[in-house]
Amino acid sequence: MSGVPQRTLLLWCPDWPVLAAEIVDGVPATDPVVVLHANRVVACSERARAEGIRRGLRRREAQGRCPHLTVVDHDPGRDARAFEPVVAAVEEVVAGVEVIRPGACATAARGPSRYLGGEEAAAERIVEHVAQSCAVESQVGIADGVFAAGLAAREGRIVAPGGTREFLATRPVEALGRPALADLLRRLGVRTLGDFAALPAGDVLARFGFDGALVHRLAGGRDDRPLAVRQPPADLIVTADYDEPVDRVDAAAFAARTLAELLHERLAGYGLACTRLGIEAVTAHGQELHRVWRHDGLLTAAAIADRVRWQLDGWLTGSNGRGGTRPARPTAGIVRLRLVPDGVLAQAGLQPGLWGETGAERERAHRALSRVQGILGPEAVVTAVLGGGRSPADQVRLVPWGDERVPARPGPPPLPPASPAAAPPVPAGSVRGVASSRPVPAGPAAAPASGVTPSRPAAGAAPGAASAPVVVPPGGRAGRRAGRGRAMAEPPWPGRIPPPSPAVVLPAPLAADVRDAAGDPVVVSARLAVSAAPARLTVGDGRPAEITGWAGPWPVDERWWAPAEARRRARFQVCLADGAALLLAVEGGQWLVEAIYD
Repeated sequence: MSGVPQRTLLLWCPDWPVLAAEIVDGVPATDPVVVLHANRVVACSERARAEGIRRGLRRREAQGRCPHLTVVDHDPGRDARAFEPVVAAVEEVVAGVEVIRPGACATAARGPSRYLGGEEAAAERIVEHVAQSCAVESQVGIADGVFAAGLAAREGRIVAPGGTREFLATRPVEALGRPALADLLRRLGVRTLGDFAALPAGDVLARFGFDGALVHRLAGGRDDRPLAVRQPPADLIVTADYDEPVDRVDAAAFAARTLAELLHERLAGYGLACTRLGIEAVTAHGQELHRVWRHDGLLTAAAIADRVRWQLDGWLTGSNGRGGTRPARPTAGIVRLRLVPDGVLAQAGLQPGLWGETGAERERAHRALSRVQGILGPEAVVTAVLGGGRSPADQVRLVPWGDERVPARPGPPPLPPASPAAAPPVPAGSVRGVASSRPVPAGPAAAPASGVTPSRPAAGAAPGAASAPVVVPPGGRAGRRAGRGRAMAEPPWPGRIPPPSPAVVLPAPLAADVRDAAGDPVVVSARLAVSAAPARLTVGDGRPAEITGWAGPWPVDERWWAPAEARRRARFQVCLADGAALLLAVEGGQWLVEAIYD
């Protein structure tokens, strides 16, 4: 918690339990009245105070000071019910009100003061509106923080911004509302909030505990708890008035469709869906009709329109019962129609899409693809599921439409592209990108690890310019932090090509030939040493193409412990003079084109 406390406007109704007893039970608040809880006075009227009665007195002592005293039992429910109209009246002037307790409510002062022309004008407007609407006297205080605003409201005072600490300094410690703590502080010689705030916070916490530390912050004007304002509920009801009474079914159906679309749009704007719909109609003669429709799922705009049309049809025409009786038709046409969403559910996925109603395109696509599967078979429509693997072909699994989309093998989340300053280069003698636990010394071009992200070879780059990659530990900073203080497990799928992923993965790799500038074949030794920088590439029987940039190798040594299943290869990214970018692999001295970048 830090910063300046929020500027707060607090409305306080003096002697509210007494006023609530008058509002609910009819007890005259102008008489000597006390409200008792646990046989002690918790509130009293002005005439009772004139008789010497104060809060905290026992019942017998209060009655001894004023024999004709009216005693009322404390009822928090009654106080809250009576205070609700006051809160509603305040909300008619300002938005967002937090009820502190029955008799006091608060709101942020910035909005009302800017809208009503200053803090003083806002306070006067709220007090006047509450008096006119509820016939209740109130006072408003404005200060930095809820606690200071509550004390200012008892004096009807507006504390200047930044002057809250000085305002609180002269108040007695009893203002904290902790009688036991106030008594202890007085016996220790601490009599004002300023004296209490001057004590070291650590000593206060050690001596008085957490509650003492909390009120110590309040005494210093550091009440920066944000207001938990009560937001007025959204008005979801839609209403349509008709100058000409609607007495035909076709006209009623058109009105129903328009109003249903409006209701659906309003609900979708709040991320809500309707499950129970109330339909209300008022005829030209004042007759009111009401019916509630329930739906097990979520009502769409079309479903709402259908139900409204059915109900209006039933009201305007009626239907013959089994015994031949017919419901009485309305005496006149409908002049007002209201749709009330009686049951709503929060549904974040119902926000409107860019091209129409959310989910409509998905449903149409599902029906079309399911029909294709019914004609051609389940395997005719497949979708790709990304998973784990070291080569692009291993990372994709084709799943028939409608089946569970589960990858063939687990895989890590995609690695973000690295920057040159992300991590130091690979140290010679240990290549973490090899899927083998055996250390492999680096050759002329240091082998990058899984997570190495040399940027895509750019056209025009000098030969070998991209052969000095940088290493990003899997998971970035989180991965580095996780590895401190414990043995870090080998990252999943080492040797995996870093992003971006190729756009086209060839179903069968194409044979290729890679030569250096002198025309000699480029080979990769068992120690991952590249014989020379690749300069020309020939795919199949095609014409040679100049290599303008390259990155690699990314070595993979799979299942080296099983000679029959062992597979060792190295991958390269190359960029050609015509702008094409390819993913190459060399295995057993043979170069292959595995994928194409877009």
